Amino acid sequence: MAKQATKETEIKSAVNRDERKALSKRLGEVLATSYVLYHKIHAYHWNVVGPLFYAVHKLTDEQYQDIAAAIDEIAERVRALGFPTPVGLTSYMESSVVKDVSSLPSAEEMIKELAADHHKLSEQMRKAVEEADKHDDVFTADLLTSRIGAHEEAAWMLTSLLGK
Repeated sequence: MAKQATKETEIKSAVNRDERKALSKRLGEVLATSYVLYHKIHAYHWNVVGPLFYAVHKLTDEQYQDIAAAIDEIAERVRALGFPTPVGLTSYMESSVVKDVSSLPSAEEMIKELAADHHKLSEQMRKAVEEADKHDDVFTADLLTSRIGAHEEAAWMLTSLLGK
């Protein structure tokens, strides 16, 4: 049996092919950043220690589960636009506005980093919403707008743990 590669799919849409391709590229970047942030949240969830352990452990559990579901939604939107999703961890790292975790900081530093990372992803999503709005892709704009709210709330919750 021959292997079948994922290719562009012909889609009937009010959004033309070139616009869908541009949106898919933006969504691919958001997907990459989301995936890197998911990994970082998970790494911190597993490794947090100290007086903030329980609060950070519980909050990151909720956040990585939420972002896992969002990753799937974003990837499926790319496919619905007619294009394959980006593949490979290297391509994700190259497209992500969030940096990979390479060491384990204190719980307080974890919180600060994750809050900043949620804001970086929100900003990246805002640019993708602008692209979606420009091409009248209301579904993509709505999907990302709701995700912006989720990431801003996640950042707020993390920052609130520090009482600052």
